[in-house]
Amino acid sequence: MNLGRPNANDATRTFNRSKSVVPGSGICSRCIDGCKGNCEVFKATFRGREVIYPGPFGEVTAGGDKDYPVDYSHLNIQGYAEGARGLPKGVNGNPDTTKFPDVDTEMEYGWDIKVKMRAPIFTGALGSTEVARKNWEHFAIGAAISGVTLVCGENVCGIDPALELDNKGKIKSSPEMDRRIEVYKKFHEGFGEILVQMNVEDTRLGVAEYVRKKHKLDTIELKWGQGAKCIGGEIKVKSLERAAQLQKRGYIVTPDPTVHATQEAFKDGALKEFERHSRLGFVSEESFLAEVARLRELGFKRITLKTGAYSMKELAMALKYSSLAKIDLLTIDGAPGGTGMSPWRMMEEWGIPTFYLEALTYEFCEKLRKKGMRLPDIAIAGGFSSEDHVFKAIALGSPYVKAVCMGRALMIPGMVGKNIATWIKNNQLPPTVSEFGSTEKEIFVYYEELADKYGKGIDNIPLGAIGIYSFAQKIRVGLQQLMAGSRNFRVNTISRADLMSLTEEAAKISGIPYVMDAYRKEAEAILDGKTNGRGNGSKASGRTRKFAAV
Repeated sequence: MNLGRPNANDATRTFNRSKSVVPGSGICSRCIDGCKGNCEVFKATFRGREVIYPGPFGEVTAGGDKDYPVDYSHLNIQGYAEGARGLPKGVNGNPDTTKFPDVDTEMEYGWDIKVKMRAPIFTGALGSTEVARKNWEHFAIGAAISGVTLVCGENVCGIDPALELDNKGKIKSSPEMDRRIEVYKKFHEGFGEILVQMNVEDTRLGVAEYVRKKHKLDTIELKWGQGAKCIGGEIKVKSLERAAQLQKRGYIVTPDPTVHATQEAFKDGALKEFERHSRLGFVSEESFLAEVARLRELGFKRITLKTGAYSMKELAMALKYSSLAKIDLLTIDGAPGGTGMSPWRMMEEWGIPTFYLEALTYEFCEKLRKKGMRLPDIAIAGGFSSEDHVFKAIALGSPYVKAVCMGRALMIPGMVGKNIATWIKNNQLPPTVSEFGSTEKEIFVYYEELADKYGKGIDNIPLGAIGIYSFAQKIRVGLQQLMAGSRNFRVNTISRADLMSLTEEAAKISGIPYVMDAYRKEAEAILDGKTNGRGNGSKASGRTRKFAAV
């Protein structure tokens, strides 16, 4: 099992000179006096804390690449030769009524007032990072026309250069937040929604009050953390004046821009950037329930919560408190996560990996259900990028997990589409793209579909947004195929019985039967002539559901 090298990675732009590396330390087995680099120890010798982070900031997204002992590839999806679950009422399953394009991928979330999405996916938090800011039109319009929820992440108001505060230190005007919300709303078609996250800093600044009063948002999201890191959100800034401005607004800025040595290092050119950090949050049942009540008093119809890969105790807190507070959607984000601005070694080595975290989530949900508690709708995040990931995550957490939150996978198409527009303009299309044509109409397979729908409005849809729409369609159609093969014609019929574990270790962790055990009793019954293979499960499926709650 390859767990990665702890002293070299493309994310930090470092590498080992030698092919022989000590597994534990990541240091070359033969370290030579006179080596010209470029392992992390070498680079940190003169760049220090800079090497903690992936880079260059604002130009990359980075995801932890640690190879965990068990992950979703250790599960396979069951396929069946009979039955059909989720068909319209009165329709019997047969070859003419179970065509895969008829599979319904829509889903909804919410405690009482529901939000419907065209596919069970939505974006990760796109907050104060430079990548999110400069690509926002692509991300927001892409999510809107795809019919999925868009999450506007933490600290957007706090870092807005044009932010205006009133005499109480609360937001009076935030043009950047206004821009973000208005871009999404302009193309919103009733599927999905935009929700804004709040951390400690956002709460103090009055973000909830601002977006509710000015933009009439129906949903706000509280944030405990994420799968990429166990500390507050960070960005980097390249100006001494900007660093001082953010520090004055109450943020943690390192190195301290008011210190003489820091100022001189910046003037010398040795110090090229500053880090802006958020404070750590502290959670208790009483304070959480009080904050949810306060937000509802402000007029929010839905309250959601995002939490990270914390210990088992915090997971239990998130689930129980969310149940008590009637949280509409709880997003649980597993390690290693992916971001353009998180400490690299923290992404690699911190937190409970997504597979293990979801297995625990299901276990804890079952315990709370048996106590008579209603669970919120749940989404799982942490390294998902394809339709099989979506199916497996929903199945593993069924019936509690309703959707998958995708971070980098929904950002990349936006950046690729944006770059294709630039390449077309400059006549610099790479062969990977130019093999399909030289214009947007030739390159983007869904261009004409969107042109028919929006008419002249297609000119206002950037190619990055069309890229996200194209990717979302790939996920949706691929999911339809997997669902049809497992005889699920609605997302809410997918269950744990539709999975098998490929290793006994995965079976032990997840409770999903080992491949050599799954459906064995039913198979043996057929071999023994005790059944013809029908009637062991629900009337709709024609198959057993014994594995739905192992």
